[in-house]
Amino acid sequence: MTKYNKIVLASLVFALASTGAAQEAAAAGNDSLYEGLRAVGAGLALGLGAIGTGIAQARIGSSLVGAVAEDPSKAGSLLLYFLLPETLVIFGFLALFILR
Repeated sequence: MTKYNKIVLASLVFALASTGAAQEAAAAGNDSLYEGLRAVGAGLALGLGAIGTGIAQARIGSSLVGAVAEDPSKAGSLLLYFLLPETLVIFGFLALFILR
């Protein structure tokens, strides 16, 4: 198992554990714990989306530079593929406001 897979697995376990605790807190009526876990969920939504975008754009960016070096006329259309993963951060940002 690579280091990247371990980080993703640990993040997933943390996200699932916080979700279970949030449901338990809502049932018990403890509002302060619920609000704290909601903030953690909002941070995870934005943070994990940004990490995923960074990884995707790093791989796409290196391929984009190679493709543009071979044929500069395709730079405009290939730029769309570089910007496409940015929607992950936008969805995380939207989730941040929905959870607030």
